[in-house]
Amino acid sequence: MPVKNILCVGAGYVGGPTMAVLADQCPDIQVKVVDLMDSKIKAWNSDNLPVFEPGLLEVVQRARGRNLFFEVITPEAIAQADMIFISVNTPTKEYGEGAGMASDLQYWESSTRTILAHARPGTIIVEKSTVPVKTAEAISRILNYNNQAKRFPVLSNPEFLAEGTAIRDLENPDRLLIGHELNPEGESAAKTLVDIYARWVPRDKLLVTNVWSSELSKLSANAFLAQRVSSINAMSAICEKTDADVGEISRAIGMDNRIGSRFLEAGVGFGGSCFRKDILNMVYICRSLGLDEVAHYWQQVVELNDYQTHRFFRQMVSTMFNTVAAKKIAMFGFAFKPDTNDTRDTPALKVALKLLEEKAHLVITDPKALGHAQQDMEGFPGVSFEPDPYQAAHNAHAIALMTHWKEYRELDWEKIYHSMLKPATVFDGRNWLNHKALFEIGFNVVPIGKKALLHY
Repeated sequence: MPVKNILCVGAGYVGGPTMAVLADQCPDIQVKVVDLMDSKIKAWNSDNLPVFEPGLLEVVQRARGRNLFFEVITPEAIAQADMIFISVNTPTKEYGEGAGMASDLQYWESSTRTILAHARPGTIIVEKSTVPVKTAEAISRILNYNNQAKRFPVLSNPEFLAEGTAIRDLENPDRLLIGHELNPEGESAAKTLVDIYARWVPRDKLLVTNVWSSELSKLSANAFLAQRVSSINAMSAICEKTDADVGEISRAIGMDNRIGSRFLEAGVGFGGSCFRKDILNMVYICRSLGLDEVAHYWQQVVELNDYQTHRFFRQMVSTMFNTVAAKKIAMFGFAFKPDTNDTRDTPALKVALKLLEEKAHLVITDPKALGHAQQDMEGFPGVSFEPDPYQAAHNAHAIALMTHWKEYRELDWEKIYHSMLKPATVFDGRNWLNHKALFEIGFNVVPIGKKALLHY
């Protein structure tokens, strides 16, 4: 049976952009994105979207009102759907067994039970959230517990989006993974989803696996990428002690075609909604399976990341004469990466809180994430927010560059230098700026994994 109505439960960073592109590419399919939060739905129906992604607004504007709709969830919307994507939040559990590592699955289970109450038999259920291995099996058990004939085929279709390039990733993905249950209903459901994606994605990029391989592939991909970040950051610490240059190290090993250059840029640490959460989930799964040595291996990736962030903070304090008390520090960037307004697990928050503990005065600026920064820092004294980076740096003792927005390379750094207190220092947490030019202007420059340029 052809799919004419698709529903997505969850209007977040994954559900909204994914469904917008699907609707844009398949104008004959009605696509509804539903959520419990009325404020989020109102934002999706405006031109001030709750998610910032380059190109997203244009895609939404083309499809919204034609075959793309954002609504508060209702039983009627569920009942009309031929296919339902579950794209709800699966944060790290903060309570009880597995706290700090296991995924908190209360939201997907609640969504599953709501679907069970209102969906038509035969509706294809697609697990889109990043979840532990065997979650699709649990969804299937909830949906089909009282019926020997499978009423709801369940697929796993994990997202591999990189924030900042999500629209490009959706329109031209490296691959799309579809996992299905090993029965005729599962195979048929997988073929239905493959046929939808094949309207714009070459079929050789559509990988069909069993559902458990699909789920584990998502966790594995994020774990491997985070491992690369932690590996180059570990090398940056050695570089600083030996006067080696981590940029040269990265370039040298990145030219090895067995390794490649991506995710080999040293910095203050990784962030975002997936890396830490997925690695800790991997650690929890390994421990649950009695694989303690494997769990310890992946745990070290997270611990090295935390070490790198703390090391950056310590370098700031030691460079500024071992005290930042009452000193104004301008934090350039708060999003965990450029071209997104996402601040989840951003290293900037960790550094900010450590600086506030040392009684520094922070001024935070960011082109897109200032609103989320204000939410994250709510209730903390000693911090203010300024959209204009020139005003943020005025009378500051130092600048900490936390997000490598392209705008920061284009600033008038000589103007900034003359507005700051001296000695003026730039701590480049992303190795993003022209360090030689800054030093010649008069700045002290402290990068990651490279020799600091100091005038004293």
